[in-house]
Amino acid sequence: MEARNPKYREFVEMGFARAGFSSGNGIRLLDCGPGWVMAEVKLEARHMQQMGVAHGGLVATLADHAAGGAAATLLPAEEIGVTAEIKLSYLRPARGERLECRAAVIKPGRAVCFVEAEVFAIQDGKRELVAKASATMAVVLIN
Repeated sequence: MEARNPKYREFVEMGFARAGFSSGNGIRLLDCGPGWVMAEVKLEARHMQQMGVAHGGLVATLADHAAGGAAATLLPAEEIGVTAEIKLSYLRPARGERLECRAAVIKPGRAVCFVEAEVFAIQDGKRELVAKASATMAVVLIN
């Protein structure tokens, strides 16, 4: 896949930094390239639900934001991908030191991009798949 914005990395970094809900929950960009994003969140007490595992909303937000970032890596500078639809399957409770997500564009397009994301819980160096998402990102003009 080919980036249509030579400054895509700066754009994705800005998107992670400026998204108050995501950054306020500790979600940060690890790396990105044309068609993919890696992001993480270090788990803290505030991220847990009543059973002591990461809240499903945090898992969903991580997958959604990474998917949007992955779509953004392939779009021209004047466009952005916004979530039109997302389906998330929780596979097991998210326990660990941190969550890591890899999102990758499966089908880029001019009107929509289809992206898949996998969320892993990391504990003592072991990675366990905890959720899978598929998202349709609508391509819209910025402003």
